[in-house]
Amino acid sequence: MTKNKSITIGGKTVKPGESKLLKINIDRLPTGTLIDIPVYVFNAKKAGPTLLVQAGLHGDEINGIEIVRRMLHEKHFAIEMGAIIAVPILNIFGFIHFSRDVPDGKDVNRSFPGTKSGSMASRIAYHYVSEIMHQIDYGIDLHTGGGQRHNFPQIRYTSEDEQSVALANIFNAPFSFSSKLIKGSFRNATFKMGKPSVVFEAGESMRFDDFAIFEGIRGILNIMKHLGMTSAISPAYLKPRETIHLVERRWLRAPTAGMFIPKVTNGSELSKGQVMGIISDTYAKHSKAIKAPFDGYIFCINHQAVVNQGDALFHVGKM
Repeated sequence: MTKNKSITIGGKTVKPGESKLLKINIDRLPTGTLIDIPVYVFNAKKAGPTLLVQAGLHGDEINGIEIVRRMLHEKHFAIEMGAIIAVPILNIFGFIHFSRDVPDGKDVNRSFPGTKSGSMASRIAYHYVSEIMHQIDYGIDLHTGGGQRHNFPQIRYTSEDEQSVALANIFNAPFSFSSKLIKGSFRNATFKMGKPSVVFEAGESMRFDDFAIFEGIRGILNIMKHLGMTSAISPAYLKPRETIHLVERRWLRAPTAGMFIPKVTNGSELSKGQVMGIISDTYAKHSKAIKAPFDGYIFCINHQAVVNQGDALFHVGKM
């Protein structure tokens, strides 16, 4: 048996056969309280790939945080080969303030690869790249919809990276599609480093969604099994279904301001011309229907009840 490599984070080393909770020191609050990023490392004795499973890049996206917490609690990271680096909350500052961003208003997921002496978001990204990302082989980044947008469980991949496409297929979320790389994002940084990664989006910020959490755990276990890290998946997480690949996507926006009443269920199939929702004035004098532009599926709904003209309401796609 080939011995696995050691992993060093924050000046501490996790040898083959060891599991440790480490911390990356980032900054201090104005009160002097030290803020650090907790990092779990599970390093098997047998050599294999290193998989990063991270959540909380945006502090208000708690479904991903719960996915990692639940996997830790259920001991899914007791692996047979390779290594798992699990980060339950990357953006501690945002989590404390129920916010997507850090206190200076910057988005950590637009700050990679970061700088050592830059803004808070830039420093978080810099330490994360230098301490963790150079040691991984694959990455899974867990997110939810922003604001009151609810994302039906979906996996996003980089079409220019064949291994990213393969990871998405193995994850096997209800929906999958190619997504453009965004400057300064974690996925863009991994792509430039030659390390395949995918983004799992499910649920909405500050709301637990058990189905989204289940699908996230199931997808991560699928990848772990494919990589040989675990030999079996609990029957509770087995599901004989294949992901639906979406090729054309479109946001449907509010044609006018008013009260927004959805008429469809997120994740459902659509027929061209089907009424998906209506926008009505508060006096029930006027209303406008929002219709499906093509046969396809809906994978995101805005749960904001009162909307303005131009607000994004439905994200739809076709196979």
